[in-house]
Amino acid sequence: MPDLEQWPTGRLLTTAARLVEHAWNERLVDIGVTHAGVIALGVLANEGAMTQASLAQIVRVQAQTMGKTLSRLESRGHVTRVRNDLDRRSHMVSISPAGQQVLEASEDIERTLVAGGGLVSEELRDHLKTVIRELGAPRWNYTAAGAASGEGAAADGSDTGPAATVSS
Repeated sequence: MPDLEQWPTGRLLTTAARLVEHAWNERLVDIGVTHAGVIALGVLANEGAMTQASLAQIVRVQAQTMGKTLSRLESRGHVTRVRNDLDRRSHMVSISPAGQQVLEASEDIERTLVAGGGLVSEELRDHLKTVIRELGAPRWNYTAAGAASGEGAAADGSDTGPAATVSS
């Protein structure tokens, strides 16, 4: 085991994030979805149908990265894409009933994962939210009030608050 006491905080944080994502994906494989897919499904369940570009913006990834995630979800029947009536060049993406079931199953997996790994501390959650707010504010152009609350709009009005990062 490496000497974690000697590691800088940034290394601890990135290593922990990778380990959590790997643990998630190992458990999610049984229900046919990745951690990135769960994040996309969660946003669609909470926010409703939207374009791929809007979903990518909320989740803080490139539209192309989101496209790969959505293609996997669509091939498994977890999302549907229909032509956008307002802009025929784009599609509206929505969660399907099968996607809703997968999302519910993933919530059970999360409860098991975080309970078993000691990740239920409100203090830890508060620290992580602080990191996201402080580092996300300049990166995502939050207003100062929005960054403090975690719910603020971007300077251009396009943001809906901090979101998790998704990789393909």
